[in-house]
Amino acid sequence: MIDITTENFEVEVIHASLTTPVLVDFWAPWCGPCKSLGPVLEKLEVDYGGRFILAKVNSDEQQELAGAFGIRSIPTCVLMVEGKPLDGFMGALPEGQLRDFLDKHLPSDDQLQAEAEVEQAQEHLESGDVDAALARMAQALAADADNDEIRFDLVKLQIGTGHLDEAAATLAPALARIPVALRFEALQQWLNALEFVSNDERGGWPLEKFDALIAANKRDFEARFAKARVLMAANEWVGALDELLEIIMRDKKWDEEAPRKTFIAILELLTPPKAKADAPELSGKTAGGIELAGHAAVEQDEQAALISAYRRKLSMALN
Repeated sequence: MIDITTENFEVEVIHASLTTPVLVDFWAPWCGPCKSLGPVLEKLEVDYGGRFILAKVNSDEQQELAGAFGIRSIPTCVLMVEGKPLDGFMGALPEGQLRDFLDKHLPSDDQLQAEAEVEQAQEHLESGDVDAALARMAQALAADADNDEIRFDLVKLQIGTGHLDEAAATLAPALARIPVALRFEALQQWLNALEFVSNDERGGWPLEKFDALIAANKRDFEARFAKARVLMAANEWVGALDELLEIIMRDKKWDEEAPRKTFIAILELLTPPKAKADAPELSGKTAGGIELAGHAAVEQDEQAALISAYRRKLSMALN
């Protein structure tokens, strides 16, 4: 439990809630219901073992905070998550209802375990121990099987490190949903490209061989599409986009629009994830090993500009 004032509110409530939900209890010494609610909340904070932080605001002494939250009666509790109010209640609820309220919003023990595994995985990645990172991410997904963020990151890491069979198995549940989320469709297209390179004889061709076929017949879409996949497998994303665009401009519907779907998938793969409020700045290289045009580090604004430019090119080709 933490006593909150205007001086420590920013740190103990706003910033703390970026990582752990904070339940702000507005109370006053003269309030009878507050006296019955307070001990129950303190007990629950202990029972929930760190799944939330209890922050107490004396409304008489901290009228500015009470006013900022529009408190009209006490006790009033507000649950802060990621720096913003998520939900709340008024009055001295019984313990059972309080548990229902908390369970509705707080991460489960399994989710917390998964988060801890993800943190460990990131530490292993930073130290260069990819195998350990893969193991930790797999454990995280096992603990929280419905977490699409973990599934996406694990598949991306598996594909980027050449564990294609494992990636296909991890990706399968996401592909079984209708509709398939775009980011998982993007991973499937990347996986398809790498499997093509591994299993098709054209996967070993030098680019010059594709270029000769295309020079002889600019509508040799099989050669263009195969070349695009080879470029994808080599992380030559811009070259792959250019080759796919050539097909789309000549035949939008070729092969059930596979070039368009692959083009969109590459843009999705190259789009940087939205940074969390407390996350450090990301380098140009992702955990999965994707690098824009083969560079080791790419400024976010440059990558965003390139993605925007190719979205415009696709729009023009389709219209």
